[in-house]
Amino acid sequence: MPPRAEENNTAALGNWLALELPDQHGKLQRLADYHGTNVVLYFYPRDDTPGCTVEGKEFRELHEQFIGLDCVVIGVSTDSAESHFRFAEKHGLPFSLLADTTGALAGAFGVLESGMAQRATFVLDRHGRVARSFLEVTPRGHAQRVLNFVRTLLESHRMLGG
Repeated sequence: MPPRAEENNTAALGNWLALELPDQHGKLQRLADYHGTNVVLYFYPRDDTPGCTVEGKEFRELHEQFIGLDCVVIGVSTDSAESHFRFAEKHGLPFSLLADTTGALAGAFGVLESGMAQRATFVLDRHGRVARSFLEVTPRGHAQRVLNFVRTLLESHRMLGG
């Protein structure tokens, strides 16, 4: 299995920040485009399945709070952009869903198994570094745990004069 994202060196970091993937609207996005912003990157197995729907809806309910903390939420699975579009429309998901159909991004983060992204979340700081990884995620309540971490991260950054 490839190394997890937090084990990647700086050269590898630049590689996965530069990967271009389409979102649910077909727009190509790179994680590098979010430099200067905190990012919650959550991987999930499949659109419109029970656990993935719970997780997506909980991130939806807390979306404005993430935005208020200068933090974007991005979901990623190996499903197509078209599948993501239907999933986002059906459940009113206001954030980007990236179509990692080749598994390149999930593989770079060490969460690709049998061609499918495993449920995991990574919080990237303003410089694109992994500040925290949440592995073996239980969907219910996960978005709140991530939001609590982002608040703590920003508070500690302010206390250190950042």
